[in-house]
Amino acid sequence: MLGRICLLLGALWALCLPASAQDARPLRIGVAPHTSSRVIIEMYQPLRLHLQKALSAPVSIMTAPDFTEFARRALNLEYDLVITTGHQAELLKSDARYRPLLTYRAPFRAVMVTLAGSKVRSARDLTGQPVAGLSPSSLVTLWGLHWMADNGATATQVRFVSAADSVAQLLISGEVVAGAMSLANFQGLTPDVQAQLRFLAESPALAGRVYLLNPAESARASAIDAALWSFAESPAGRDYFVRHKLEGYRKLGPGELEVMAPYAAEVREQLKKSAQ
Repeated sequence: MLGRICLLLGALWALCLPASAQDARPLRIGVAPHTSSRVIIEMYQPLRLHLQKALSAPVSIMTAPDFTEFARRALNLEYDLVITTGHQAELLKSDARYRPLLTYRAPFRAVMVTLAGSKVRSARDLTGQPVAGLSPSSLVTLWGLHWMADNGATATQVRFVSAADSVAQLLISGEVVAGAMSLANFQGLTPDVQAQLRFLAESPALAGRVYLLNPAESARASAIDAALWSFAESPAGRDYFVRHKLEGYRKLGPGELEVMAPYAAEVREQLKKSAQ
């Protein structure tokens, strides 16, 4: 259903383009499913519109039902430009020759949260308890699982959901006692929901959302790169960065993706398991 919606939206957008742009090769932007497909499509509209104009080509925003399926589609080269977290970026760079372009200036952090009034104070208090995360191959979930294991939590019962607001609702309803999400997605929750939660732990800065280019796009790589940086300087781009607390774009530092290799290896394992 989601794929059909994305294709339909792409077709409708293409009809609004001048004939010259409709003849150009479309650009498919794949965004990792860090929240609902509706929010992702709305969030990336300013970027889509800017790239569509700058490249004189139809541009569509696409995602997937979960992080594991998103990784599979990206490895199959179904996206021309990918926006995903650092561990998947490392996987795509090493296994499918995607070219990393840039990331956001704002640090990316994962958080483990619980109810504000919960008696849970440490990872050990989660032993044998139900907890929530996103897909098993999402960075925030993997970090959360490592944090629990490294700090004495055993026999936790992990429930996987599709978005950070779903994690919050499971906490509020009492179905789980803790949950992992990104700090950015926590900040995107409504104030009344945030007020009902508190942090158990916060990760160090991790390689956050990274933009990568499909190796088949080498002919227009320079044009796409220039269009991204010009978006950052546009009024729509500046508003986008302020609205989502992203601070702007920056180039990746040396070795910044390579340190994510252990997490990338876990995504490979998830892909193998889901294919069996």
